[in-house]
Amino acid sequence: MPTNFVQELQWRGLLHDLMPDTESFLSSTPTKGYIGFDPTADSLHIGSLVQIIILMHFQKAGHTPIVLVGGATGMIGDPSGKSNERNLLDQQTLEKNCRGIQTQLEQFLNFDSSIQNPALVVNNYDWMKSYTLIDFSRDIGKHLTVNYMMAKESVKKRLGADSKVGMSFTEFTYQLLQGYDFLHLYNTLECKIQMGGSDQWGNITTGTELIRRKEGGKAYALTCPLIKKADGSKFGKTEEGNVWLDKSRTSPYKFYQFWLNTSDEDALSYIKIFTFLPREVIEEKIQEHQTAPHLRLLQKTIAEEVTTLVHGKEAYFKAVEASQILFGKTTGDSLQKLDSQTFLELFEGVPQAEVSRSLIDGGLDLIAALATETGFLSSNGEARRALKENAISVNQVKVDENFTLGAKDLIAAQYILLRRGKKNYFILKITS
Repeated sequence: MPTNFVQELQWRGLLHDLMPDTESFLSSTPTKGYIGFDPTADSLHIGSLVQIIILMHFQKAGHTPIVLVGGATGMIGDPSGKSNERNLLDQQTLEKNCRGIQTQLEQFLNFDSSIQNPALVVNNYDWMKSYTLIDFSRDIGKHLTVNYMMAKESVKKRLGADSKVGMSFTEFTYQLLQGYDFLHLYNTLECKIQMGGSDQWGNITTGTELIRRKEGGKAYALTCPLIKKADGSKFGKTEEGNVWLDKSRTSPYKFYQFWLNTSDEDALSYIKIFTFLPREVIEEKIQEHQTAPHLRLLQKTIAEEVTTLVHGKEAYFKAVEASQILFGKTTGDSLQKLDSQTFLELFEGVPQAEVSRSLIDGGLDLIAALATETGFLSSNGEARRALKENAISVNQVKVDENFTLGAKDLIAAQYILLRRGKKNYFILKITS
C-alpha cells in the first residue's frame, strides 16, 4: 500500500510548508507533481539530492513525478536566496547542462512506461522558445500585479535598504516565468502540485495564484527545509567546493568520505533525510549509536546508503576498501584494484618521483628505487638499513632487499607506493 507522502516527509524532517488541503488532496487521489532543477552545471550536487529524494518518495507514494529542467529559466537565474545577480549562460552550455542533469536523474526515478506512474522529464525551453514578449505580457503579466510580485521575500531582500545590488528586470520576471511553467504543466499534463526548497515558496505560490486567476483552478504547493549543518555552515560544501553527484567531479571515495565524516548531531537528521530505511530501523540505529557513539554506526550507515544510492553497491565496496587501505587493513591486491583518481586522492600530497617504464619492465632493484633513482631515502646505505629493520613496504606489503619492482606491482598501470615505517609514503610514477 502506498505511503502517506506528507506524513512520510514530516517524520523524516523533509517538510517545511504546504498549502491548506495539500495532504488530503494527495491522500485522496494519485496526481502529478514537479520540481524544477536549475542547469547551472552539467551535474547536480548533493544540495539537489534532497529534491531528488522528495521526488522518489512522491513516486513511491503512487504519484507521478515530473522533472523540469530549466533550459529557459536557466538563462535568467533565480534570485531566490541570492544576494547578487548570476552570470548568464549561453545556449550551448545550457543544452549540455540539461542533458547531463536529465541523464543523472534517470538513475533515481523510474521512467519505465509500463508502470502506472512513470516519471517524466520536461524542459521549459520547449514551450518558452517561441513565446513572444507581447504574448507573455498580455496572457500572463496582466494576471499578477506588481504589488503582488514586490511582496515576495526574494524580491524584498534584493530591494531592501541593505542591498547594494538591487534587482534587474530580468530577475524580477523570474517568478512570472516559473509561475507560467506551473500553469503550462497544469494545462498540458494535469500537474497539480509543485515542490521545492523553502526558498522557492514565493515562486511556487505565484504559480498557484496564476492558475487560480487565469484558469479558476486549484493547485498545491509543498516545500522542504534548506539543509544546513548543525554548526550553521553550508551543507554540501567542502574545502574543495561542492560535493557532486558526477563521479568524475567527486569520486565515489571522496563522496563516501563526506558522509562518513558527518558530525554526530548532523547524522541524527541525515539518516532520516538521505536514506530510505524504515522508521523502526532508523530509530533502532539511533539508539545503538547513542549507546556507543565512538563506533560511528550512523555515519557508516548513511555513507553506505547514500553512496550506494548515487554510485551503486560496487562503488560503495571500493570506497570502503580504499578507506581501509590507509589503516593497513587490506592487502596489496586491494591497493592495485584502485583507479588512478582514487589512488591519488587517497595519497594526496605524498611526494612523487618519475621512473622510466623501461626500468620497471626490466625489473628495478629495490635499493635503487628507494635511493638513487628517486631520492626517497638519502642513500643506498640508509635504504639497506631500513630494509634490515623490516621498515619498507611496497604497496602496503613488507618486503626485503631481494625484492625487485616490476610491472606486477603497478597500481592503475602507472604507480607504485613505497612506505617507510607507518606514515612515511612515497609514490613512483611510471613514465613511458
